[in-house]
Amino acid sequence: MDIQYLLVLQEMRNATGQAFNEFFNAISKVAVEIMPFLPFVVFWCADKKWGYRFILSWGTAEVVNGVIKLTACAYRPWIRSDLIEPAGDSKVAATGYSFPSGHTVVATITYGTTAVWQWVKRRWLSVICIIMVLLTGFSRNFLGVHTPQDVFVGICESVAIIIIFGFAQKKLEGKEKAKDILTIIGIIAVIAVLIYITQKPYPMDYVGDKLIVDPKVMMNDSFKASGLLLGILIGSLIERHRIHYEIPSDTKSLAMVTCIGAAIMFSWIRYFGPATVVQAFGSHWGNLISYAIMVLFALCIWPLVIRKVCKNK
Repeated sequence: MDIQYLLVLQEMRNATGQAFNEFFNAISKVAVEIMPFLPFVVFWCADKKWGYRFILSWGTAEVVNGVIKLTACAYRPWIRSDLIEPAGDSKVAATGYSFPSGHTVVATITYGTTAVWQWVKRRWLSVICIIMVLLTGFSRNFLGVHTPQDVFVGICESVAIIIIFGFAQKKLEGKEKAKDILTIIGIIAVIAVLIYITQKPYPMDYVGDKLIVDPKVMMNDSFKASGLLLGILIGSLIERHRIHYEIPSDTKSLAMVTCIGAAIMFSWIRYFGPATVVQAFGSHWGNLISYAIMVLFALCIWPLVIRKVCKNK
């Protein structure tokens, strides 16, 4: 049934002359290329507690999703059926196994947390965020890169993490020792994940003498996620004990410095990180280090810059 559903959407794409491909591709790209910077913007200039909740939820979701992907090892729809022809360059550009959908997970975490955060004050914004979650999930089906179950489980996974972190944040309020213990447990858990994904067996299916899916390539996203969460955990430990960042009241300067910080992070992860660290250490460990550096910059270095530039009124 899942393949039949994708074939119906494929017929719709063909019937409309692929007119909506770019729109839904843009929806998908915004979810994973722009929205992940929102948690750091919230942390720097809007609400530190919610910023931490955003950041930790996102990092945890990425790691959990990577573990599920590399455990299930579900092939992409076009590998399962020769009838599926995904839109654009998806066969080349798509990373990781199919189940669950990574785009949907990130969209649900970022848009979903925003919806919870703004539900009382700006319900219209929360409604828009919920619509964006659904649009992102549908875009993965429409483009032929994920099945309905990939999207559904991705949403459920992220919703569960949002609920758990909301509950944990309330319980851990003011309990610094408990936060430190959980941080250390988190670091150990990420190390365990790296051992698991590198040592577990993977399907090695061939067509002729060509490997259908290379497990080493499929691991790459999980190394990025592990670097991301390690950076978050170590960075939060340093920030809570050494930096003690507080959002300045100088809103004019704060807006400018926040934009610059987000631009630096985007430039690093898209251009300079791949050109330096990834080149030096390879796609796995290079991406892990690169993502860790990006988050350490956001939690430990840029708050000091903000404090220096912005003055409390």
